[in-house]
Amino acid sequence: EQMNFPEVPETRPLWQTALHFFTLVLILVFANWGKPSGETSGAWYFIWSNKWHITAIFGLVLVFSMIYILKMKPWQVLLGAAITTLSALLIGNPLVVMVVAITAVSAIGLMDKADHGENREWIVSSWGFTKQIVPLLAIGVVIAGFLLGSTHDDVSIPGVIPNHWVAWLVGGNSLAANFFASVIGAFMYFATLTEVPILQGLLASGMGKGPALALLLAGPSLSLPNMLVIRGVIGTQKTLVYISIVVVLSTIAGLIFGSL
Repeated sequence: EQMNFPEVPETRPLWQTALHFFTLVLILVFANWGKPSGETSGAWYFIWSNKWHITAIFGLVLVFSMIYILKMKPWQVLLGAAITTLSALLIGNPLVVMVVAITAVSAIGLMDKADHGENREWIVSSWGFTKQIVPLLAIGVVIAGFLLGSTHDDVSIPGVIPNHWVAWLVGGNSLAANFFASVIGAFMYFATLTEVPILQGLLASGMGKGPALALLLAGPSLSLPNMLVIRGVIGTQKTLVYISIVVVLSTIAGLIFGSL
């Protein structure tokens, strides 16, 4: 019997929603763009050296999106943009400017009294997710730093687990290292929020970039509890095929990435 789902009223065209979220993603991408190691020219270095100018351009696109797509009050959006620009001119610290911009967007969203209440709900939901995510992320960072160490200003700080153990298992870009990382990633359960700090600790301890990608690809795709559930749905043979595909493709991707 086919289930009937109620139609969700569409408040705006899909392309407008896509443009808004695409703008938010690009702001995050360029604001967090890291400096290429050992490069003083080229496209990646150019993007890094001009990342705050590029972020500012997409910030202007966000202003347009907030006014014409989210239908926020223009005077509130323009006031927030003016305060953000003023903080950039007077202080000049990009992190401070980002905090001012995020505060302005949050305040404008909370003050929105539109009938649908979508903008206010967006801010409230974001705050709810923040309260759930930040503690888990902080715990992951602390545990990864304690066990695996970290790197700050090109200075390696060792953790409890000896670095040569990590380098022996998943160092370099050999087939064995990539395969081992894929298998470990497939069978271990990695919470999404702890994958990045754990990988940072492993990289600081001597893990190769290829095996790191293999682990990052296999980890979210599979876990031991995940396998047991999948086996109950599609059977043992198909589950083994799925596991093999994930491990093999993650290994190949790691080999290719590590050789670049």
